[in-house]
Amino acid sequence: MTLDALRRPARAERRARVAVAVLFFTNGALFANLLPRYPQIKADLQMGNATYGLAVAAFPAGAIAAGLAAGILIRRLGSARVAVASTLLTGAGILAAALADSVALFAGALFWAGAMDAITDVAQNAHGLRVQRRYGRSIINSFHAIWSIGAVTGGSMAAGAIALGLHRGAHLAISAVVFAAAACVALRFCLPGLDTEQVADADAADGRDPQHPAPRMPGSRTTCVLAALVLIATASTLVEDAGNSWAALYLSGSLHASAALAASGYIALVGAQFVGRLAGDRLVDRFGQRAVARTGGLIAAAGMGIALAVPTVPGTVLGFAAAGLGVATLVPAAMHEADELPGLKPGSGLTVVSWLMRLGFLLSPPVVGLVADAASLRVGLLVVPAAGILVLSLAGVLQTRRR
Repeated sequence: MTLDALRRPARAERRARVAVAVLFFTNGALFANLLPRYPQIKADLQMGNATYGLAVAAFPAGAIAAGLAAGILIRRLGSARVAVASTLLTGAGILAAALADSVALFAGALFWAGAMDAITDVAQNAHGLRVQRRYGRSIINSFHAIWSIGAVTGGSMAAGAIALGLHRGAHLAISAVVFAAAACVALRFCLPGLDTEQVADADAADGRDPQHPAPRMPGSRTTCVLAALVLIATASTLVEDAGNSWAALYLSGSLHASAALAASGYIALVGAQFVGRLAGDRLVDRFGQRAVARTGGLIAAAGMGIALAVPTVPGTVLGFAAAGLGVATLVPAAMHEADELPGLKPGSGLTVVSWLMRLGFLLSPPVVGLVADAASLRVGLLVVPAAGILVLSLAGVLQTRRR
């Protein structure tokens, strides 16, 4: 073991880790403050299920449109600055969506917020990986767990604001200001400088010339495995979107729960997801990615399937919790596996999975909305157990336990 691996992180590195954790927390909390307000916005703007589904799909559409811009901005400005600036702009977009007085303005604000959120996501992960390299050990999973804490906190804030009768404009303005201030303070403690020198150092450590990377061509098997990994990650996003876009509507509309109680479906999903991420590393080390993914797919399919078959408010909240627990490790597993695929340039597999999995967030709202209008929202939410079954069928591409 090298001295680098044994040394304690310096004070600046420990502060940078806390700063990145704050950025992940604010990113999770900002959008989660808006989600429980969706039923009220839908009613105020008199949207049907199909229109609503298309409107909320503007958020992932913005994310897909802006995703590739993140790399250019990070190289020019540095990941920390980009993460903080886009956090502020995300908050502004979310506030605009809350105040929108037409469907077009609501969708446009969500498109902007989604675009800025995608840039934040890439930038904060890039800075987290910079800090991880300084630590000499894996810490990136802890940041994603903290994102889940932020999402639970944001959803709880929204539920409290609804219970207190706070106008959604005032509520989202407070949220934007609080988390913007937190992000600006965090910027002071992030690592200084740009990110290009860290990438060059990593290439050199791996024996690669960053200016002249070796050309690689993927084979047909690699392409098929990559496609399966994209589908696994997309299945996770389909489940997450069910909590984001439809949990509150289903509980308040179909099951007649109060507005404050309806927020608990989303909170249960992201809360259980957080628990799954905390335990995920130990479970993967012991049983392997394949077994953990298959078990998670089964839990999501069975838990939400039973909840939809026997619809009650407590059972549905538990069903969303089972779904969140089941998909907790899927995206990290797919990204990790894609990053190690042979025949691809370094980072290419991870980029493809990260980019294409957002299609789940884009396609899910309008598809579920159309099914809900044609049949019922209960039928539309069958996308959750279907996603679990898809994971069960494709998990064979993931690694077994290392001996």
